[in-house]
Amino acid sequence: MGIALNVGLSQISLLFIYASMAIYTAAFLTFANHLARLASDKKKVRTQASRFESIAIVLLIIAALLHTVGVVLRGIAASRVPWANMYEFSITGALFVVLVYLTALSIKDVRFIATFVTGFVILILGAATSAFYVEVQSLMPALQSYWLVIHVVVAVLAVAFFNIAAALSTSYLLKTANWVNSSKKKSIGTLKRVFALFPAAENLERLAYRFNIIGFILWSFTLIAGAIWAERAWHRYWGWDTKEVWTFIIWVIYAGYLHANATRGWTGKRSAWLSLVGFAAVIFNFTVVNLFFKGLHVYSGL
Repeated sequence: MGIALNVGLSQISLLFIYASMAIYTAAFLTFANHLARLASDKKKVRTQASRFESIAIVLLIIAALLHTVGVVLRGIAASRVPWANMYEFSITGALFVVLVYLTALSIKDVRFIATFVTGFVILILGAATSAFYVEVQSLMPALQSYWLVIHVVVAVLAVAFFNIAAALSTSYLLKTANWVNSSKKKSIGTLKRVFALFPAAENLERLAYRFNIIGFILWSFTLIAGAIWAERAWHRYWGWDTKEVWTFIIWVIYAGYLHANATRGWTGKRSAWLSLVGFAAVIFNFTVVNLFFKGLHVYSGL
C-alpha cells in the first residue's frame, strides 16, 4: 500500500516558509538597526536601541513559529519526517538553528550575534526555496528506518551548535580586527564602533568553544548512529562512502580544534579561524558533496 502524498499541503507549507523568510528579514533589519543605534554618537538615538532589540526578538519568535508550521506541514504532506532531501533538511536545519539560538538568548553575550544568525537562516531558506525545492516524494528503502529520525535530528542539532559557534568566532575576528584608517572612512569607523560594543573578545571565544564542544559531542553521536544505521541498511558499518568520509573529516577538524584549545594553547585568532574552517567543511559536506559527488548517502532529491 503506497503512502499518500499531499502536494496541495506541501504548497501551503511553502507559503509558510516564504512568510517566515519575510519576517526573518524584518528581524534581521531591526537587529541591524539596534546595533547601529547603539553605535550612534547621539544619546537620544542610543536610548532607543533596547526597544528595537525587543521588537527584533518578537519578530524572530513570530518567524520561528511560521517556520515551524511550514516544516510540520511539509512532514504531514509527505506522511513522514521532513528531512529526506536537501530542501527538507535545509528548512529543518535552519529551524533548529533558530530554536537553539532563541534558547541561548538567556546568555546576554549571545544577543549581539543575532544579525549573523538571522542572516544565515535567510540565506539557507533562500537557497532551499530557490535551488533545492522538490515536491514531496516517498522515501527510498534505505531511508525507511527509525534511524532516520535519530541520526538526522542529532546531526541537525550539531550543525545548529556549530553555526552559532561560527557566528561567535566571526564576531571575535571582527572585534579584534585591525580597522586601519577608521578615522578617515566613515563606514569603517562605524563598523569599528559597532564591534566595540560586542562583549569582550575573551567572552566571545569562550562561548564559541562551549558551543563547539556541544556540537562535537552531537557530531560524534551522528557518526556512531550513522554507522549503526549503515550496518542495518547495507550490512557494513563503514564503507568509505563520500558522505562518510566527509563526516569523519568534520569530526577530525573539530577534534583538532578542541585538542588544540585544551592542550596546545591555541587561542585567539588561530582558534577562531579553525572553528570557521570546521563550519566551512560542514557547509561543503551539505552542498558540494550532496550536489556533485555520488554515493549511497547522497540524497539531494534534485
